[in-house]
Amino acid sequence: MSALRHNVDQVRRRIPKQCDILAVVKADAYGHGATTIVSALTKMGVRRFGVATVEEGIELRNSGMEDPILVMGALSPEHCAAIIAHRLTPIIHDRDIAAQLTKHLSGQTGPYAVHIKVDTGMGRLGLSPDDVLPLLHSSAFQGALSAEGLMTHLADADSEDPTFTTIQIELFRTLIGRLKAAGIDIPLIHAANSAAILLHPSTHFTMVRPGIMLYGYHTIAHPDGPPDLKPILSLVTRVVQVRVLTPGQSISYNRLFTASRPSRIAVLRIGYADGYSRLLSNRGAVLIRGHRAPIVGRVCMDMTMVDVTDIPNVVPGDEAVLIGQQGGLRITAAHLADWSQTIPYEVLCAIGPRVRRVYSDHNITTT
Repeated sequence: MSALRHNVDQVRRRIPKQCDILAVVKADAYGHGATTIVSALTKMGVRRFGVATVEEGIELRNSGMEDPILVMGALSPEHCAAIIAHRLTPIIHDRDIAAQLTKHLSGQTGPYAVHIKVDTGMGRLGLSPDDVLPLLHSSAFQGALSAEGLMTHLADADSEDPTFTTIQIELFRTLIGRLKAAGIDIPLIHAANSAAILLHPSTHFTMVRPGIMLYGYHTIAHPDGPPDLKPILSLVTRVVQVRVLTPGQSISYNRLFTASRPSRIAVLRIGYADGYSRLLSNRGAVLIRGHRAPIVGRVCMDMTMVDVTDIPNVVPGDEAVLIGQQGGLRITAAHLADWSQTIPYEVLCAIGPRVRRVYSDHNITTT
């Protein structure tokens, strides 16, 4: 949790003092455990949260969380009743959702706060900039709904070439200007994801949406060197057996690894059902007794094998670090992403629910 606190401070250092923070905790807080992460962030002064689905929002509400929860993913008419019942803040990404929400709000007093999503170039959800003003002048926003927020999503903010991001920002700013000229003042204007927080100060507006940087990672080629972020998660397991192979013996499915020398192979209690990718087969490595142990053979559903021939005294019960530090060596989610040809986001989000989460701060550990 101290690393999480450090990363929140890194966000605050980069944004105006009056700028609000909406912490993105979708996908179970990127695999870290949403309810506990939200509780910790609340104590750090973060009071707005973003999820992808109504179900994720309901889970946070059921955990006792009272702060605003923005549901940033696609909505269907059948979601409207649950949104209202659980006091979730929806995004309006087309006129139909606005109309459906209005029907469900019939008889309620006071307008219901929503955020309007405009597509400036991401090509996913959102109204076109030309459709926003007519929507705000429609009957849905004459009593039932109120526009608390206006948002867009940047498609290329982590690129070394800022051209497309600049185009998106200008489209968004033009829309904001048109709304102000029409006498419409929306308090929460937000566009900046983690990459934009780091690289594009002009996108900070009145709120930012940090996601991956809260968890200690980024995907940018930063011109001033990498940002000072601390990965908050370690992934560890145990050696359950040590096997001895003679030359010519093979390991795991499809016999991808055959011993060319007398070898000692440690079997680990983790596999792709836990989110440890099968793409790491014969590619990745773990840390055991302060040494790197290469993965050998196919990663299985529940087990992974590593070569410990050159690591003395490995025995069942030894800790194996898959993400984290041991001795002077470190493996990060970025390393796993490189080995499996993906991004740290996917590595972290893939960590499955049967992996036990343990949270530690100032030598106090909880599960």
